[in-house]
Formats: sequence, C-alpha cells, structure tokens
Amino acid sequence: MSTLTHAEPATRDGAPTRLLSLPLALTFLAEFTSLTSFFLLLSVLPMLAAAAGASSSGAGLITGSLLLGTVAAEAAAAPGIRRFGYRTMLATGAVLLGAPALVLLPREPQAVMMGVSFVRGLGFGLCGVTTGALAATLLPPERRGEGLGLLGVVSGVPAVIALPAGVWLAGLHLTTALAAMAAAAGLLPLTIVRWLPSRGEAHSRPPAGRTRRAPGAGMRLSLIFAACTIAAGVLDSFLPLARGVSSNLASAVLLVQAIAATLSRWQAGRTGDRYGHARLLIPALIVAAIGLAAMLWLASPVLIFASMVLFGAGFGVLENATFALLIEHLPEAKASTLWNLAYDAGYGAGPAVFGLFAARTGYPAAFALTGILVLAVLPAALRERKVAASPARLL
Repeated sequence: MSTLTHAEPATRDGAPTRLLSLPLALTFLAEFTSLTSFFLLLSVLPMLAAAAGASSSGAGLITGSLLLGTVAAEAAAAPGIRRFGYRTMLATGAVLLGAPALVLLPREPQAVMMGVSFVRGLGFGLCGVTTGALAATLLPPERRGEGLGLLGVVSGVPAVIALPAGVWLAGLHLTTALAAMAAAAGLLPLTIVRWLPSRGEAHSRPPAGRTRRAPGAGMRLSLIFAACTIAAGVLDSFLPLARGVSSNLASAVLLVQAIAATLSRWQAGRTGDRYGHARLLIPALIVAAIGLAAMLWLASPVLIFASMVLFGAGFGVLENATFALLIEHLPEAKASTLWNLAYDAGYGAGPAVFGLFAARTGYPAAFALTGILVLAVLPAALRERKVAASPARLL
C-alpha cells in the first residue's frame, strides 16, 4: 500500500502540495459557525425548560429531540448531496439550524422548545455531514489526513468557547441576545455558499497507488469509532456526578480532555499521511483504554488528569484516522455520514446504558468496564491494518 510512504507530500514537479484554498477555508468557516450556533444553545435550552417548570426528564427530552433530529438528518444527508449538491444541502442546514433560534423566548412552552431542538438538530446534521464531505473533496489526497486534522482543530474550538459562553449569557438573563447570536452564527454559511463547489470533486481521486477498497470497511470503522464515542459520552455525562470529583475538578479535566483530543487529532493527520492511518488505530485504542482504566482511582486528582490526557489523546487520533480511512474506502458524502452517525449515536447511547452498570458497580468500575468496550474492537482495528498492508486492492 502507498500508505507506507515516508516522503513529504508534493506535486509532480516536486513542489509541496498546497493544502488551503479559498473554498476549503470557507468550508472551515461554515463548520466553525454551525458548531458555534449548536453549542451556544446546547445546555441553555434544557435550562430554559427547567426554568419554565419542566421536570428533569422533560428537560432531558429537549436534548433528546436535538439528537433525534441530528441523526435523522445525517442518515438522509448523503442521498441529498448526491441529488442536490453541496451548496443546497449546506444552505438548507444553515436555515434549519439558525432560523428556529429566533423564536426562542425565556418562557416558551416545553413543546415549542422540543420542536426548536428537533429542527435545529436537522440543520446541524446536514451541516456536519456536508462540511465534512466537502472538506474531503477539497483536500489534496496526499495531505488529506493533515487537512482533516486541521478541520478537527476548527471544530474543537466552539465546544471550548461557545458552550460555556451560552451558559454564562443565559445566567445573565440575556436570552434574547443569545438566541440572536445563535441564529446569526447558524445562518452565516448562507453568505458564503456561492463560493463553494456544488458537485465538483477536484481532489476526490485517491492518490497514485491507492484505491478505495475492502467491502465491510465502512461498518468496521464505524464500530471502532463508535466504541470510543460511547466512552466520550459516558465521561462527559457522568464524571461530574462521580463521588469525590468536585465540579471544578470535573470541569478542568474535561477541558484538558478536549484540548488533548484536538491537538492529537491534528498531529494524527500529519502522521497518518506519512505512515498510514490504519497503523494508528490499535495504539489509539490501547491508549484510550488505559486512560479509562485509570479512572478506577477517582480519589487521585493527578491520576484523573493523567487519565483524561490519555483518553483525549487516543480519542483524537481515532477521530482523524477513522474519518481518513472511511474516505479512502467510500465516497466522501457516505464516509462523512457514517462518521457523524457513529459519533452522535455512540455519544448518545453510551450514557443511557452506563447508568445501569454504574448503579450496580459504582462509577470507578463502570468507567473501567467502558475501557473494556474500547478494547473489544481491537480485532476490527487489526483487520483494518491487515487490509491496508495487503497488496490486494478491492473494489
């Protein structure tokens, strides 16, 4: 496989392959603004529902509606891109994500908030799949992993900034201003779609010596990634609830995890372009599982920080490597769809099941059991590495 090359990416005349272009930079901007809109209201809508008298389960339905809309849109995104093109799908997603925020008021009925969340979920799902697929088509294949890593950095910033900013503004009773900000950020891609390709795939061909291959690879890679997103959803949801972990400590270590994941995702792209993305899967799974195993010692803040650094590093590598490999196997839109579905479905399903185990075993043991789940997909990662190293190229 050409994934074993050690040469720096270059054009045929020996010059370095250019990574950024205007359409790619605008795609990154669309990713950043749509995620900013999403995270500004992610925690605020359940807060508003609770303030309006909804029970904790009712507030949870707000987030459930958001996830339902997101997954539904992601499942429909690839056929939509094939039929209508990138511009139309991104513009549709922007309208569905941004416009509903304008109807939010502090005392809206729960049903209205659920409807707003569902529609915004549809928009977020369309934007996420479209920007991921569009970035994959615009990146030069020889530097695709690096470019996807850069996309990961762009997408990581809103979670760090917009999520706490939304909660802070809501605490200051600036709900109207917050809704306007979320609407503006969500609608901003409408102003740039004219400069994006509709169906063109300038860099969509695999590099020389590499072809799309291996039936079943899409499901295999989705399972590998979903095993880690399940663990991420568990940590984000339950670490603040674990006995002995203060709210300040939980906030700090989850921030460290997010930073570690963002940085490792970018570095994984550069390493994968040089040595092969499949080579990164097994080490990343092991590192993530070790981080989860260290959660057995929740009484030690030092070990908690270390575990979150390890898990974040493994998770970031898997984010980038699985996406890059899916693009090698599948058309860009389908690859982006599977990756986003694995992310959101795993992130949502993990906490739902984790609570059943935690009630019987306690949080430390349940976290460690989650690490076993991550290790359970090692055979799939080994199979992917063998396929990548095989001289046979299927499809």
